[in-house]
Amino acid sequence: MQHFLTDDGEHIHVHISGDGVPLVLLHGWTASHVEWSMFLRGLNPHYQLYRWDARAHGGYALHGSEPPSVARMARDLQNMLDHYQLDKACILGHSMGALTLWQYIQDFGTARISKAIFIDQSPRLVTDQQWKLGIYGEFDEARSAKFIAELEDDFAEAVLRLIAYGRNQRAREEYLADTPAWQRTREQFRKLRPAPLIEIWKSLTAADYRPVLPKIDVPTLLLFGGLSNFYTPETAEYVRRHIPDPRLLIYEGEDHSPHMWQRDRFIADLRAFLG
Repeated sequence: MQHFLTDDGEHIHVHISGDGVPLVLLHGWTASHVEWSMFLRGLNPHYQLYRWDARAHGGYALHGSEPPSVARMARDLQNMLDHYQLDKACILGHSMGALTLWQYIQDFGTARISKAIFIDQSPRLVTDQQWKLGIYGEFDEARSAKFIAELEDDFAEAVLRLIAYGRNQRAREEYLADTPAWQRTREQFRKLRPAPLIEIWKSLTAADYRPVLPKIDVPTLLLFGGLSNFYTPETAEYVRRHIPDPRLLIYEGEDHSPHMWQRDRFIADLRAFLG
């Protein structure tokens, strides 16, 4: 494991492995570099992987006093590309990682990116009367504020409920049954530091990346779960229509983390796209 120093003095830890074209892997909210561990055997022979623990993630305390945000994480990504002298890197973002990559493109453009991959994400999380393609199709400002209050009250359980009470019936049934997998996830969430993660969540729900989509002028792969906890097929179609000539893959029957459940297919699809 290595680390680099951001321009505001924060240490960001990065796990680097493999050999070949640089592939940066950006994990989801509350996750870490471990999200990608199961793919190392399939990807290491072909790519040099950069798996970071995003700011306020991975169990590392923050050194500064400034609240973390998606804009700051995008600048962290630019700092990482500078530190490791990565030009024309392939960058993949899942969930929060996809939002971070959209923020990066908004702030810094695509000059340092050769190919982009986005997994199961909407460009605008919060819904309103004109926008129904965010979380659940019905996650307006009032519901968003209520969720933030729930995070402050019981962070772990609030995140579990966000996952469970969405569009994926299987997730709800397993949550209500309190299966061992959900128990383990609850314990993992209870080890996290809620305050900085809540600040990041606030920045994610304040963002709107719809204007960014038409500016993505590099080859792009979109991957969505057919039974995503959060997003409808219409969300995937919206993103496809507004990015110039992307490739869209739907993993039918899978949730917000489709790559986790069809690992061999994901590796094959990713390699086919990246070359």
